[in-house]
Amino acid sequence: MFNRQVTQRIAFILISLAAALVILPIFAIVGYIVVEGIGAISWEFLTAMPRHGMKEGGLLPAIVGTLWLTIGTGLVAVPIGVGAAIYLAEYASDNTLTRAIRIAIINLAGVPSVVYGLFGLGLFVVFLRFGTSILAGSLTLGIMTLPVIISTAEEALRAVPQEFRLVSTSLGGTRWQTIRRVVLPQALPGIITGIILGLERAAGETAPILFTVAAFFLPRLPSSIFDQTMALPYHLFVISTQVPGMPLQLQYGTALVLLIFVLSLNVLATLIRRHYRQQRVW
Repeated sequence: MFNRQVTQRIAFILISLAAALVILPIFAIVGYIVVEGIGAISWEFLTAMPRHGMKEGGLLPAIVGTLWLTIGTGLVAVPIGVGAAIYLAEYASDNTLTRAIRIAIINLAGVPSVVYGLFGLGLFVVFLRFGTSILAGSLTLGIMTLPVIISTAEEALRAVPQEFRLVSTSLGGTRWQTIRRVVLPQALPGIITGIILGLERAAGETAPILFTVAAFFLPRLPSSIFDQTMALPYHLFVISTQVPGMPLQLQYGTALVLLIFVLSLNVLATLIRRHYRQQRVW
């Protein structure tokens, strides 16, 4: 008994240290960005156009561009990703083809984002002649986020107890009625988690938008989906590496705005997930 208690205490200490090694650097990085960048945050910084070689003014085009790209990514990836997950979880047979599809989805999740950028450049910008535009960037980011959304949504659907499906079928419900009215509402927390993870990745990526949509300096708002636009990740890269004499405070301020944007998606996802979890019956 004594040895078991000692072993459990040692294991608890080691796990706590491992958690601290993961969490503390994150808090340190976020804290440093907040301290260094908070001085740059102002109404003008958030709502004005950049000027004087991006050394003055604000981030409005980059903020709006990032918002449009995130929305466009969601419009592309969510219907396709959730639809594919429903097919794989509820309709597809367990055969060699289905297993190969799942392996391909897992492998695609590990493909570097720059490869997706080159793919989007070749297909959407050049072949389909969308040009460097919000449409091309959204399609590229949507394809990049599909593996994450499909995998998490499929697991969420499979986590719903099989008894729910059996009861619905025994009461006369069709397979689609069972999925729509029983399975999907119970799986929504997990599906939303996957969607937000995918959109967060899309919002923070630089390489795909570098090839398909991002403008180096464009002090105006986009007027259509066929326009170029500035975006926060690429703008941060530009002012940090390509613009000499850029004040550090503006660089950290831009990083802080991007961080707030991503964390806002997390908060929104948490609130939505909590709402649907309270309605879950298992």
